[in-house]
Amino acid sequence: MFTGIITDIGRVASVEKKQGGDMRLGITTHFDLSKTEIGASIACAGCCLTVVEKKGNIFFVEVSAESLSKTTIGSWMEGTLVNLEQALKMGDELGGHIVSGHVDGLATLVSVMPEEGSHRLVFEAPKELGGFIAPKGSVTLDGISLTVNEVKGAQFGINIIPHTWERTTLSGLKAGDKAHIEIDMLARYVARALAYQA
Repeated sequence: MFTGIITDIGRVASVEKKQGGDMRLGITTHFDLSKTEIGASIACAGCCLTVVEKKGNIFFVEVSAESLSKTTIGSWMEGTLVNLEQALKMGDELGGHIVSGHVDGLATLVSVMPEEGSHRLVFEAPKELGGFIAPKGSVTLDGISLTVNEVKGAQFGINIIPHTWERTTLSGLKAGDKAHIEIDMLARYVARALAYQA
């Protein structure tokens, strides 16, 4: 489990395509990897991936063909910047919201506008996810816990404060780019409960 509070921006150091369509990535980080066990989970742009090897300040993950088909990871190359968050430990501060690291789909950035020192971003979610996004609710984009300002159909707006703009990869996005979206877990279970009762 994660909180959506990004604690490092990693950089893809190596990309290896494997038989069967899987991919192995090496990602450089400022994390103290001596405290990271093989088998530990790290959220990479919001995708929960398993550490399979470590070398110095680089950790390696393997991504299945299924995950590649649902995310932007297949387009990553050497030098790609990646939001990183290590998994929660008991007693850690829950600064964002509960994030599973399971990507629900890809949201498309519609527009970016400066707004009084911050930035207003409008995204469009896949149509089937639109009903899970609510004003003042939470959403995760590329691993970042964000508060939704307004919703119109499948489009929703978020306000990015300078701290988040400078310490995540959001500042590198432009209109038309895709971002991993994970809907709020509470919304998911409420919708399932209502559907089951019907």
